[in-house]
Amino acid sequence: MSHTHDPVKIGIVSVSDRAASGAYQDQGLPALQDWLGRALKNPITFEPRLLPDEQARISQTLIELVDAGCALVLTTGGTGPAPRDVTPEATLAVAERVMPGFGEQMRQISLRFVPTAILSRQVAVIRGRCLIINLPGQPKSIAETLEGLKDASGQPLVHGLFAAVPYCIDLIGGPWLETDATVCKAFRPKSAVRPAC
Repeated sequence: MSHTHDPVKIGIVSVSDRAASGAYQDQGLPALQDWLGRALKNPITFEPRLLPDEQARISQTLIELVDAGCALVLTTGGTGPAPRDVTPEATLAVAERVMPGFGEQMRQISLRFVPTAILSRQVAVIRGRCLIINLPGQPKSIAETLEGLKDASGQPLVHGLFAAVPYCIDLIGGPWLETDATVCKAFRPKSAVRPAC
């Protein structure tokens, strides 16, 4: 039985005082949109938001995106130890459940490149039927974190976050996400069965 791909609504949020004020061009939203557009076969409706580093505003935006029907929200920026970095606090404030494995894996990937990866405070949470993940701020780091690291033959050295995202969204009652395996191979246990149309 052939399936059409479920449409999915994805919130993408770039958090940066300077980009939000127009001091420089935001790179987070284009990087997220580009990667997701390559990785997913589903028709995607993006809900992009560019915000300053203001905790209450970030939290309110996350709530609005979940209420608007987003199955996934990815944020970029504001996860370091600087006083204005409040994205993790804003995310935890709207959480119903915390998913610590995502943050642990992001730091494992980033530590392959820089020792300062231990300063990152990214978190992932579930609110309703939506998975919200904080990602690093740099476009290169966003791709590395989502895709993971491969050796010269293309075998995974460190699994990227996104391999686990479709099954997580299955478990919380979201749409069936289909990935392009050349970008990121989603992992589902053999028992995972797509719901009948």
